[in-house]
Amino acid sequence: MPDERQAGIETDLLDSLRKKQPLLWLNSGLEAGADPIPGLDPASAEQRLARYAAPLSHLFPEMEPTGGRLYSALQPIPKTQAALQAAAGMPAAGSAGAGTGAATGAAGDGVWLLKRDDALPVAGSVKARGGFHEVLALAERLTAEAGRPISAGDPMQLCGDTVRALLGRHTLSVGSTGNLGMSIGLIGRRLGFQVVIHMSADAKQWKKERLRRHGITVVEHSGDYAAAVDAGRQEAARAANIHFVDDERSRYLFLGYAAAAGELTRQLQEQGRRVDADHPLFVYLPCGVGGAPGGIAYGLKLRFGGHVHCFFAEPTAAPCMLVQLAAGVDKAVSVYNIGLDNVTEADGLAVGLASPLVAPIMAKMLSGVFTVADDTLFRDAYLLAQQEGILLEPSAAAALRGPLWLRSTRRGGDYLDSHGLARTMDRATHVIWSTGGSLVPSEEHARFQARGAQAAA
Repeated sequence: MPDERQAGIETDLLDSLRKKQPLLWLNSGLEAGADPIPGLDPASAEQRLARYAAPLSHLFPEMEPTGGRLYSALQPIPKTQAALQAAAGMPAAGSAGAGTGAATGAAGDGVWLLKRDDALPVAGSVKARGGFHEVLALAERLTAEAGRPISAGDPMQLCGDTVRALLGRHTLSVGSTGNLGMSIGLIGRRLGFQVVIHMSADAKQWKKERLRRHGITVVEHSGDYAAAVDAGRQEAARAANIHFVDDERSRYLFLGYAAAAGELTRQLQEQGRRVDADHPLFVYLPCGVGGAPGGIAYGLKLRFGGHVHCFFAEPTAAPCMLVQLAAGVDKAVSVYNIGLDNVTEADGLAVGLASPLVAPIMAKMLSGVFTVADDTLFRDAYLLAQQEGILLEPSAAAALRGPLWLRSTRRGGDYLDSHGLARTMDRATHVIWSTGGSLVPSEEHARFQARGAQAAA
């Protein structure tokens, strides 16, 4: 019997999803403008992260070069751009006969830039942005409740023994496939918190071992990501001193990610990349439960409105945000409801159900979602390493083909035509968000590269 929650998904789309066919889905609910949502102001997160830059630099020597700021480079990847465009049969820039239609491909597709959150200090992934902000906000609240507010006084108190002893009476808990646990765990322990990470069966063993080496308790669950989150949530409900960081519903996580929009805006300005009606910005973001890409997209839409076009990249086995948005956000729909298994090598993206906080926001702000097969993840991670010398974990390479979906497929062409973008593509900026990889052990990278080379052969 068909699951009634599939009712909102168009039949042909449902069939393609079940067959795990890579595809581009366009959001018919996209609105041109973007208004701030009450209680979700990215400026508050930017201010909090800036306020604690000095103590973070003191606590984490690896953050000294950035003055305690969470900052990642915005790097051109011209060799990868040329290689992927050539593989897609797109003419090289300046070649004759390149038309404007997406079906035939086109030259002059602007600049591809890689946002290097894979190299963020301490946690080595995009999850540092939300995780650090969440823990800092909690530390503010707990010290204020104890009569020793740090936000109103000297932020360097965060490094002192008194605050550390106070926070040590509390436990941070989170459900994670790895990267969020790394972020929450590392800053939590450095501030003095006890930390418990609930991890799903598909989480990588090296991530569990790294967490344990830092004195973090790892609880392994036989189920998937949702099961780990639920276990952590239930444990926290039974104890007043356990604070559960809810990846599915946390506004503090969401705002920490949204703060990245300010950083990207400044970097684009520094590189002379304009964003306006004649210079569109396209941003491609790997998506798991949706908090990180959703927060970033939200922050960018508030800054650039209809001039920025955000697309999520999801595994073919776990396109939870696509499924939820296609079915409608009035009821929860998981990938299991449509017959998918949520089994993918992209462990950070192996999520069955999209965030109930983020999905309704993205229903009006997200341009679309494209899906990626596992072999493509490895192939593209290998290609990037060969062309640019950049090593990513497979899930972090999910967004690399984003510009190709727009420029070499008919559905992508439909999007460009409907938004009047085809004439501007030679002046476009494409930002591909790289989400993790710098903490991956060398032997794991070697395995990734071997599989990528095999897929590329």
